Amino acid sequence: MPKELTWDDAEDIGILLSERHPDIDPLAIRFTDLHRYVTELPGFSDDPTQSNEAKLEAIQMAWHEEYQDAQG
Repeated sequence: MPKELTWDDAEDIGILLSERHPDIDPLAIRFTDLHRYVTELPGFSDDPTQSNEAKLEAIQMAWHEEYQDAQG
């Protein structure tokens, strides 16, 4: 069973998003799309209304780091 994820699990969410959407540049998407991608992840159990710009930005940066690593 996957770990239950919350908005504070930026690193784990970034890794999962990079695996689930490997061809998407995380800096090229809107926060509304990022929010949807996060809430659709298996194991995400936090309240969708509890996100904020800082939490989404932390997730975006963690995903971006994974994206850059994958680009080599």
